[in-house]
Amino acid sequence: MLVIISDLHLTDGTSDQTLSPEVFFLFAERVREMASRAAWRADGKFRPLERIDVILLGDILDIIRSRRWIESAVRPWHDPSWADTQAVFSAVVDGILAHNAEGLAVFRALATQGTVCLAPGPSGNEAYRVPVRLHYMVGNHDWPLHLPGSAYDALRQQVAHHLGLANNPTLPFAHDPYESDPILDVLRAHRTFARHGDIYDPLNFSEDRDVSSLGDALNVEVIGRFLHAVEQELAGELPSLVIANLNEIDNVRPVPMVPIFIDGLLERACPSAALRKRVKQIWDKLVDEFLALDLVRRRDTWLPFDVVDGLSAVLRFSGHLGFGWSTKVGGFLQSLRGAASDSYYSHALVEQDFRNRRARHIVYGHTHAAEMIPLDASYADGFVLNQVYFNSGTWRRVQRSTVAAPQEQEFIPSESLAISAFFQADERAGRSFETWSGTLGIGAADAPLFRLDAGRSHAIAQPLPTSDVPVRAPHFAPAASSSRTAAPRR
Repeated sequence: MLVIISDLHLTDGTSDQTLSPEVFFLFAERVREMASRAAWRADGKFRPLERIDVILLGDILDIIRSRRWIESAVRPWHDPSWADTQAVFSAVVDGILAHNAEGLAVFRALATQGTVCLAPGPSGNEAYRVPVRLHYMVGNHDWPLHLPGSAYDALRQQVAHHLGLANNPTLPFAHDPYESDPILDVLRAHRTFARHGDIYDPLNFSEDRDVSSLGDALNVEVIGRFLHAVEQELAGELPSLVIANLNEIDNVRPVPMVPIFIDGLLERACPSAALRKRVKQIWDKLVDEFLALDLVRRRDTWLPFDVVDGLSAVLRFSGHLGFGWSTKVGGFLQSLRGAASDSYYSHALVEQDFRNRRARHIVYGHTHAAEMIPLDASYADGFVLNQVYFNSGTWRRVQRSTVAAPQEQEFIPSESLAISAFFQADERAGRSFETWSGTLGIGAADAPLFRLDAGRSHAIAQPLPTSDVPVRAPHFAPAASSSRTAAPRR
């Protein structure tokens, strides 16, 4: 049995909330349940599993989102051979491991203590423990674990110990499955192909996973510094609930929607026009400094509207009046994806393992939206091969824009947990996959939002077209003759 999860985004606690340890215990329990069902085979008999492999598909440790970068003179995109850069990488990883020690201990116990213990089967044999191996692959927020060198070997050694990983810490953690024979063997055994998916996002991949991307600079120099600057300059003037809700910008997806989130929040919750202007000026100043970075300027090409031009057009408050801003951001993101859909399934269609029919399952992470999309059902050699795309979702809070009235710049938060499992041979009665995803709404105590306006129901003002479908009694309604009440006898 193969289990894939991604995008936990565990932080060192300096920049954002992190996962409750309860989530890890829930994950362990879910793995036990799936393993128990997987031991029932296609012939109806119960046979113990040989092993469970768990692939952590990137963005597990979030090494980029930390205030330690703001407090330092170096940045993630500086030379990784510098001692100062290595020192901050090490400090951030130390902080993440310490801040999430209780939850990560659950991972380590799965791998080292045999905690996947299954009840005896129908024959009455004793309970048995299933060996578990954890494999780490990197994404765009933990890419420093892909760097070569002894300093990064030491980082990987720490991570491998705390999580109980099967990875060889003297080798870079794989970004592409072809970089690791053990991971590739596991995927092939389950007829699955998996990668983080950041290679399809020009904001978060720069053609080399050993270097920083525009997304790193955006997270550090704009989002991270913005929160710090607002707290430093306006903490005594802005309403406290405004500052509390500004901390939610780290959860806004997609990231270019952040200024729209800020604009909507200020309009609803900040009574002073002068304060609103000062907040926006802080943001625009940081955006200008971000666009002036060498890292960003090198990505600015001669093309009339490249990714840097797009960021310049959608990130600044200046020149935007709110209305149509969401549409503009959506168009920019669509141009980056090369597709109208938010899904990455179109990229799965060109994966080599999909095209040569080696893989039944193509799995990406990165988008934070759990998906299962049928790709193809092809008939050859006497059987049908069903090929399906999956996104492994996330384990974090996400703020997404409402669709009924995007001009109102309103967002709704939720917390997600997604797990994907894939089976080989006759496991799980011959079924090939099982996914679980849950979404938990956020209460006012967790994400307070103070409004100055009375609020509006956008649905009331919108005319509803009359349906063309005729109204009929349901097909299970009793016949007219049987529903009549017999007349009383005289």
